[in-house]
Amino acid sequence: MPSRHGLNRASPYFFLAPAAAVALVGLVYPMLRSVWLSFHEWSIGTPPESARFVGLENYRWLLADDSFWISVGVSMAFAVAVVILEVVLGVALALVLDRDLRGTSLFRTIFILPMMIAPIVVGLIWRFLYNEQFGPLSQALKALGLPGIPWLSSPDMALISVIIADVWQWTPFIFILALAALQGLPASAIEAARIDGATRWQTTLYIKLPLIAPVIAVAALLRLIDAFKVLEVIYILTEGGPGLSTEILSLHIYKTAFVSQQLGRASALSNLLLLIVLMLTLLLVLARSLRERRAGKE
Repeated sequence: MPSRHGLNRASPYFFLAPAAAVALVGLVYPMLRSVWLSFHEWSIGTPPESARFVGLENYRWLLADDSFWISVGVSMAFAVAVVILEVVLGVALALVLDRDLRGTSLFRTIFILPMMIAPIVVGLIWRFLYNEQFGPLSQALKALGLPGIPWLSSPDMALISVIIADVWQWTPFIFILALAALQGLPASAIEAARIDGATRWQTTLYIKLPLIAPVIAVAALLRLIDAFKVLEVIYILTEGGPGLSTEILSLHIYKTAFVSQQLGRASALSNLLLLIVLMLTLLLVLARSLRERRAGKE
């Protein structure tokens, strides 16, 4: 009979076993399968036995493909733009609503609603708003006597339009974290600044923002990681067009796999995207460890 002490030591592993099994089947195996497939040439509709080993040929094709580098550039531009805008707007909204104002609870609820809408629905909403003939935005411009804007049909405007949709949906994420960080600040530091004669602007600039900077940095990295994986909204809005102006890396992977039906090349693309996300995740872990070290020293 096993001892009670032995059972107590083994019990956490029994509780973790189901989650570990699900992760192994649903995460580790597909990832390993993707790595294996990236060294083969295989098309949809053919049996797995027909996959032909090609070594590093898929990766050589990848690095020589102009559309791949264009998608990387679009992904970088999209990710950097949405993160900067969302951080600025989210923190600004949190600073405005971090006070006792009438209707503050209502405003907070309204601001977080976009984040709760499914990405496909967000894409459909903004596709209607951007419609050049019947969309509310075009109708408003016509009512003001202004020319219409080709929101989704112009290569110069399409990426901006997609960025606006993403900022609308995910600024609430930064807003919630920033507001929670502001409300968790020690009152003693703010009171000390007021006693010393600091204005509201000086208190915000030199006390509040530095104290919530670690939270903002982590939130920004989380959004940066997620921005590289966006697919549904851009697919609904533009399908990567016009041309390749909005074809981010995740959409390029989708087209390679299910339009061109080149699963080996799509797997190679997925592995590179996974590498990018892993690097960003390591930055997130490093940022958290540095924050904990600073907090420990203080």
